[in-house]
Parts: sequence; structure tokens; C-alpha cells
Amino acid sequence: MAHPSQLGFQDAASPVMEELLHFHDHALMIVFLISTLVLYIIVAMVTTKLTNKFILDSQEIEIIWTLLPAIILILIALPSLRILYLMDEINDPHLTIKAMGHQWYWSYEYTDYEDLGFDSYMVPTQDLAPGQFRLLEADHRMVVPVESPIRVLVSAEDVLHSWAVPSLGVKMDAVPGRLNQTAFIASRPGIFYGQCSEICGANHSFMPVVVEAVPLEHFENWSSLMLEDA
Repeated sequence: MAHPSQLGFQDAASPVMEELLHFHDHALMIVFLISTLVLYIIVAMVTTKLTNKFILDSQEIEIIWTLLPAIILILIALPSLRILYLMDEINDPHLTIKAMGHQWYWSYEYTDYEDLGFDSYMVPTQDLAPGQFRLLEADHRMVVPVESPIRVLVSAEDVLHSWAVPSLGVKMDAVPGRLNQTAFIASRPGIFYGQCSEICGANHSFMPVVVEAVPLEHFENWSSLMLEDA
């Protein structure tokens, strides 16, 4: 969960998000080194009156400043492509959940069970319990087992929505008439918050996503209780 004055990302709760954080640090370090070099060159050119005539017309220098940016771009592109393929890879999911976006709430359907599904509405501010987060808490959380590949099928009933949970490294557009899919593995128990990340109407900011990752035994108990209530 993000906190006030936080400058970095939320703590990673999935292997994909860990990879995204590593790539962010990798790219940021390259940007920092380039910015430092450019700033040094600018300061050196402004503060000195000397001119090196061999730099003004040098084939070697032109070769270097052509090849060096190409190498830097390759160093950024290769890890980026690797993560893109990791994010699209869905291998033998243990659980499939269909998330349907509505104006303005989410409905979840556990397709591996016969009658397990529910709607998830934002908890109004006046109904919040101590310790709950305003505009982020939902009356029904999407419960998943930890350390299990989870496939999420995302679509919408009316307008464009987007199912996103930053700490899990998941963001997928919900398009009416189209079924998109994404996957994640919750690497630790916890409650992870997200929001609709598409401007879907007047109450766009009032349809939160809450994912609760629990041990497998607790998930089985929860699913049994939900089926009994249904």
C-alpha cells in the first residue's frame, strides 16, 4: 500500500512486479549516467575558452557517438522485451477468475466453480471501519491463493474500464465485447489495492480493485463458505 510522500513504487507482491522494479532501476541508472555526462559537457564547453581542433572534425568521434547510443538502446530494449514476454506468459493457471467492469463496480466470477461469483462495490466513506482506506476498500474482495498462477479474464459490460493492481504488476483494459486476459502470482499473503485505470465516467474513481491473497487452506475454507451462502 502506498503511503503519503512516497517517491518510489509500492513493494512488489509478484515476480513480474519484481522484474519491473529491477528494469526501472536499470533504465533510471542509464538515464542518470547520460544526464551526468551531458551536463558535464555543457558546463565544460561554457566555462572554457579553449577549442580542440581535432574534435571539430574527427571520424573516430563520430563513430563513437553513433555506436554508443545504439548500444545503450540495446541494453534497454533487451530486458524490456524479456519482461513483456514474461507478462504475456500464462502457464497452467491454477485458478481462473472473470472480472467484469460495470458502471461503477466490478463483478467477479470464479469459473472453476459452479456458482461462485459476486459484485464488488466501493465501501462508502461513512461505512468505513477503523484502518480501512477511503476510496480503496471494497465490500467483497477478490480472494486468491498465494504462490498459485491466477488467470484473470477481463471484460466490460458497458464502457471501457481497466483492471489494475500496481503491487501485483497487473493492468488490463476491460473492453465491451472483448475478452482480455492477464495473469499474476501473489508471492506473499496480503491485501493489495488498485483502481479502475480508465476514465470510464463520472464515478470512474469510485470502483476500486481489492485482491486478498491468502494461504491455500484459507482460500478453500472461504470458497466453501461462499458456495454455502449461494
